[in-house]
Amino acid sequence: MDLLEVRSISKTYGSGENAVQALKNVSFTVPKGEFVAVVGESGSGKSTLLNMIGALDAADSGKVFIDGKDIFAMDESRLTVFRRRNIGFIFQAFNLIPELNVEQNMIFPLLLDYQRPDRKYLEELLEVLGLKERRSHLPSQLSGGQQQRVAIGRALITRPSLILADEPTGNLDTRNSSEVIALLRETSKRFEQTIIMITHNRSIAQTADRILHMSDGTITDFGGKGVHI
Repeated sequence: MDLLEVRSISKTYGSGENAVQALKNVSFTVPKGEFVAVVGESGSGKSTLLNMIGALDAADSGKVFIDGKDIFAMDESRLTVFRRRNIGFIFQAFNLIPELNVEQNMIFPLLLDYQRPDRKYLEELLEVLGLKERRSHLPSQLSGGQQQRVAIGRALITRPSLILADEPTGNLDTRNSSEVIALLRETSKRFEQTIIMITHNRSIAQTADRILHMSDGTITDFGGKGVHI
């Protein structure tokens, strides 16, 4: 069953001579539980595509279905709730709240939704992410790799069906990058989450189940991992 369907998405910024076609009739589907890497040069449309899938921006034409629901057909209030409960975001910048500790940062999305955390699930996440001994630490007391683990935990805490990761290892060294990608793969399988990850790192892309290559606003499916790009 497809968790995500992107159908003929197009997006242009600017007008006239300054118009830039960021996306040109992009279509693809992603089955539930698949880990997909999106690669391409800077300006190829990768981040625009992720913003469309995450309903952070509106397309000029086309549709995005998440778990069978047309997200562009929702009004703003309904879309906000849907996004909060069904999509987890992981960014290159960790975007943690400096005044909150590890556990508080992780459960923050639930508090925004007036929900109480599932303590058993929280403990499982802390264990999987190797953060149990750091649960009371502030972001300033953590390494970059540890901060990104907290960001992953925050994305997973609502049990979203879809995780969108935009250059999640961009601010990390090689060792921490490898650990973060391994964690994403583990959590994808363990919690049956679908992951769409943007990366400029070709070796990291090779660890995904499938590679999509973006160029000049269009997309090509390179199939399974290990494919040379």
